[in-house]
Formats: sequence, structure tokens, C-alpha cells
Amino acid sequence: MRIVIARDYEHLSCLGAGLVGEAIVRKPDLVLGLATGVTPLGVYRKLGEMYEAGQVDFSRLTVFNLDEYYGLSPADPRSYRSYLERNLFSRVNLRPENIHLVPGQPGNVADACRNYDLAIAAAGGIDLQILGIGQNGHVGFNEPGKSLCVATHLVDLAPQTVEANARSFPDHGAVPGRAVTVGMGAIMKARRILLLAGGREKAAAVAGALWGPVTTAVPASLLQLHRHTTLIVDQAAAGLIRDCTSAAGGSG
Repeated sequence: MRIVIARDYEHLSCLGAGLVGEAIVRKPDLVLGLATGVTPLGVYRKLGEMYEAGQVDFSRLTVFNLDEYYGLSPADPRSYRSYLERNLFSRVNLRPENIHLVPGQPGNVADACRNYDLAIAAAGGIDLQILGIGQNGHVGFNEPGKSLCVATHLVDLAPQTVEANARSFPDHGAVPGRAVTVGMGAIMKARRILLLAGGREKAAAVAGALWGPVTTAVPASLLQLHRHTTLIVDQAAAGLIRDCTSAAGGSG
């Protein structure tokens, strides 16, 4: 794993967007996996600015989002569909037919999840997957447990995750307790992974993911086994990192 320590969140966002932009320039028909949540917002803002400046063309890009709350209307402003539309899709020239979104509506969830995995496979797999990390070490909504699902699946969210997401909802009781997430199989098969972490509250999760045992109790620790992962972390989230260069073979 290559570790890059950014000065602050703005620097993290610039570095992350630069990595994604370079990947798109190298391969205009890139298949990109999109994370949601607070941490990637700066990256998406910067990507929008890069498009407006004529630096990156998104017209041949194919995207798959990573997760969605279960049961929220697609039009709900708190849904991750709305989040991506607001923060990225409306700002760049992605073609609608190249946008794939995790199914979050009630119905035959098992079939919808299976079809989502088939769509990823039909696209040739994920070239670059953007990830955040939860305070409990989750990636996507793959929560800590005795085992992890390989495929896209419906999951019960951990109380800590519900608490962390409460800021986006009018009251704690309104936070969905379930979500649909891409499984660890598609994540680990991605050719490259960009893991982003910002804020002091993520420091313990980052340290556990990097130097703890590889365990399903810390899903992000599985990234130790991935062949091409870059972690971009700000100074606050890097607070518990010890000797990054010798531990991970890279720094910035």
C-alpha cells in the first residue's frame, strides 16, 4: 500500500482528484467505482473544476456507485443517488447510460444485487475504486463481523455507522438502518484502489487498517492484501501512523 500524507483536507482533495484525473486521461473509457459520504466531496468538487477547465473528459467513463440506503426514494436528497447527482454528475459530461447505481428500492433485492454484480463484470470490472473508511473500519457499507459478503448485498448498519450518518437526517430516528452495498469481492478485484481518510476521528480506523491483523472485524484491513492501493490521508487522520515509509514503502 502506498501512503500519501496530505497537509489538510483541501490538499487531500487535490491529490485524490489528481490521481483520478490522471487515470481518466490515461484510459478515457475507465470504469470508476464511486464512494459516497463526507470524505470524497472535495475530490468530486475538484473533478468538476478539472472538467470545467477542459482538463478531463468524462464522456467515455463508466461509473458504478458503491452503496445506497435501503428504502429511500431515489429523489430523496439524502439518498446517495441524489448525492452523486448533486456533487458530480451534474458537473461533468458523464453519459446517463454509463451511470450505474446500486439498487436501494424494496422488491427483489437479491436479484437486483446479482444484476448489479453482473453489470460490473460485463463492464470488465472496476479499474479504479474510490473508497472512504468508517470509524469502525468499514468500507462501503461492509460492516465488521465474523464474515464478509463477497457480492453486492443488503446489510444491517452498525449502530456506530447510523450514529455517524445522523448528521444528514433531521433526527436520529430517521436514519435508515439498512443499506445495499457492493461486496468485498468486487472491491478487492478492482485493479486500483484509492482510499481516502480525513479527520482525527478516522485515525484509529486508519491505524487498524494498516497495521492490525487482516480480519473481517476491520473490513478495511483486507486492503493490506490488495496489490495496488493508494491511501491519501490528512494530518489529522494520520495521527496514529508510525513510520509510514518503512511500514508501507511510500509516502508523500
